[in-house]
Amino acid sequence: MTIDAYTASNAFVFYNDAKIIVKMYFLNDIPFTFDELPDGHLWDRELVEEATKNQTFEVDDVYKGSGYLLAEQCHPMFDNIRIINPEILPEDLVSYFDEEDLSG
Repeated sequence: MTIDAYTASNAFVFYNDAKIIVKMYFLNDIPFTFDELPDGHLWDRELVEEATKNQTFEVDDVYKGSGYLLAEQCHPMFDNIRIINPEILPEDLVSYFDEEDLSG
């Protein structure tokens, strides 16, 4: 996957047999991690409607996506890569990118 810069994105999606909704993170459309949402999130109608519009993901999807990015040495949690929009990444990853990276 030799690319000069990668694009991060995220979406609210159903996960794990559609039992929960998570905020899934992607690198060039490959899922690699997610944030769990607080208890009661399934009662949020707008959130459920948004997640319904997106693809449903399973544990294996994240495992395979993360494994692929690791094998290609472009996993944002482990590899030093250029990401066009690092501010989209999970909060615990944004700290790995300096101000220059975040200013674009």
